[in-house]
Amino acid sequence: TALYGFLSLGTPGVGKTTLGKELASRAGMTYINVGDVAKEGELYEGFDEEYDCPILDEDRVIDELEDKMSEGGVIVDYHSCDFFPERWFHIVFVLRTENSFLYDRLESRGYKGKKLQDNIQCEIFQTLYEEAMLSYRGEIVHQLPSNTPEDLERNLDQIMQWIEQWMKDNN
Repeated sequence: TALYGFLSLGTPGVGKTTLGKELASRAGMTYINVGDVAKEGELYEGFDEEYDCPILDEDRVIDELEDKMSEGGVIVDYHSCDFFPERWFHIVFVLRTENSFLYDRLESRGYKGKKLQDNIQCEIFQTLYEEAMLSYRGEIVHQLPSNTPEDLERNLDQIMQWIEQWMKDNN
């Protein structure tokens, strides 16, 4: 069975998109950035003035992705996970970045004030790791350091090994 999905999860700026795109090209999988899908389909239910960003319509996102997910071989990139169906993912990667690196990355993206502070807090308190542990079976959730280009290479190698092992075990 080639029916598998990976979720790349983490605070904005931790390197989900870089990892997801590179992994998809190495593994011959489909890369999906939920933010881009929402933007293209205007899958929003309002606007958050405080954070200066649209509010995702989670049900419409699920409907939009369901067919692709059922085909399998998909890497999904998003900063939250509690609304995805558990059956979609065989492995969940939570990328972690040290605050000094993260601060610089977010600042260079134009994050400031409350939005910047809250994303740093989110990382300090491991909010997304805890969310992943509550949303999925603990044994499929993996934290990966994402500070340097070397970390990226190591993560890609490790994930490729996991994929190969998964294919062996499930075929």
